Amino acid sequence: MTKLQSQEHEPFETVDRAPEAQAEGFATVRQAHESEMAEDYVELIAELIESRGEARPVEIAERFGVKPPTVTKNISRLKAAGLVRREPYRAIFLTDAGRELAEACRRRHRIVVAFLLSLGIDEETAERDAEGIEHHVSTTTLEAFEHALLQSESGK
Repeated sequence: MTKLQSQEHEPFETVDRAPEAQAEGFATVRQAHESEMAEDYVELIAELIESRGEARPVEIAERFGVKPPTVTKNISRLKAAGLVRREPYRAIFLTDAGRELAEACRRRHRIVVAFLLSLGIDEETAERDAEGIEHHVSTTTLEAFEHALLQSESGK
C-alpha cells in the first residue's frame, strides 16, 4: 500500500510559513468564498441572456436549485454592487461591470476545464470540479494552466 493509499492518519508536514503569510492565504480563500455567489450569478445570467435573450429569476432559481426568494435576495445584492439592473416584473440584465465580471469568470472556467480535460478527467467531472476551482485559482496558477495547455497543443 502506498503512502497515499494508507488508511492511517498521516502526520502534518511542517510548513515553514510566517504567520502573516498563512493568514493572508486564509484571507484570500475567505474573499474567494464571498465573491463566488456574485461570480456564479453573473456567469449564469450572461449564459441565459445569450441562449434565451433574457434571464428570468425563475430560470435562475431552477438552474441553481434554490427557491425564488433566494434568487431575489441575491439579485438585490448584485444590484447594490452595480453588477445587474432590473425593473419590477422584468428580466435581469447585466451592467457593463457585470458583463466584464461574467466574461472574466467564463474565461477562467474555460481554462480550468480545458486543463482538467488535458489531465484525462472526464468532461462531466471537469465541469463540476471547475465550478469550485475557478473561484479559488490565482492568476499565477491560471497562467500556468494556460501555459501548460499551449505547450501540450504545440507538442501535438
